[in-house]
Amino acid sequence: MSDTSHQSDDFEAAAQGSPEQVAEFDDHGRGFVGTLQHFLHVNPSLVPLIVLVAAIVIFGILLGSKFFSPFALTLILQQVQIVGIVAAAQSLVILTAGIDLSVGAIMVMSSVVMGQFTFRYGLPPSLAILCGLAVGTAIGALNGFLVSRIKLPPFIVTLGMWQIVLAANFLYSQNETIRSQEIEANAPILQLFGTKFNVGGAVFTVGVVFMLVLILGLAYALRHTAWGRHVYAVGDDPEAAELSGVNVHRTLMSVYMLSGLICAFAGWALIGRIGSVSPTSGQLANIESITAVVIGGISLFGGRGSILGSLFGALIVGVFTLGLRLLGADAQWTFLLIGMLIIAAVAVDQWIRKVSA
Repeated sequence: MSDTSHQSDDFEAAAQGSPEQVAEFDDHGRGFVGTLQHFLHVNPSLVPLIVLVAAIVIFGILLGSKFFSPFALTLILQQVQIVGIVAAAQSLVILTAGIDLSVGAIMVMSSVVMGQFTFRYGLPPSLAILCGLAVGTAIGALNGFLVSRIKLPPFIVTLGMWQIVLAANFLYSQNETIRSQEIEANAPILQLFGTKFNVGGAVFTVGVVFMLVLILGLAYALRHTAWGRHVYAVGDDPEAAELSGVNVHRTLMSVYMLSGLICAFAGWALIGRIGSVSPTSGQLANIESITAVVIGGISLFGGRGSILGSLFGALIVGVFTLGLRLLGADAQWTFLLIGMLIIAAVAVDQWIRKVSA
């Protein structure tokens, strides 16, 4: 008993003479490059925003008031509204480390359903629009089920769905285009998103307003709600997310269904943009949406990025397209520069990801 108390006294004496700090780690500092890398990691949409502002300034200097006018700048918004809406849907899927190659086909199929249900079956236009939105959501749900439950790779699922929906679209519509004049006379609500209004010298459309509200709403939901945190967690590491209590299946289903619904709204906006219902329109929306997302700084590996970046990415493409067109440059220069931007964006993403490695 005396030995035990003697040892206890020795331990207490040693503890009193020891430093209070348990462990110390050397902090050599990140340096400028490391600090910049960390800052861009925390603010992933900053790079595309800088590129966007720089592009606007450069074209503004080269073209003057011809480019730097409210009309020209809002014309860019009108031109990218469809891509911006579809890119919002694509962003949600890519944040979960997936990809959706069927977004363009869902968009066109939904618009065809809205038009055909109105003019072939005589449904009230508002009901036909609801049917189109339901079709888009259902296709998204099927994608989500195959990815989350059957565990098929998103690339394969959506590649197959793209072909299926595209074929169904042509077979169902019989390649029939519903003309703008017919829609305007009998179902003007189908062209709602194309309605224009002036604010000063700027010309906006309902579609542009919808795109901005949609992206801002999704940005808030992803940043400030439990659902948003679950989306990022699933994209970062689905197994770890499941172990921490996240329902991975439900999260993926909600993302793919919401993506399908947004694409259906894009189909409605497409009718307003071109005026007619055409089964051959918007065929490149899947590639254009991926381009906007990648240039916008959202990582293709999932779990990192801001949906605001997809808007910036779409606007960058719009600025380059309009700016080069006004300069009289060959259209191929647009594709060349955008291709370079895509590769540069992925390279920057890889560099930034080293922070979390």
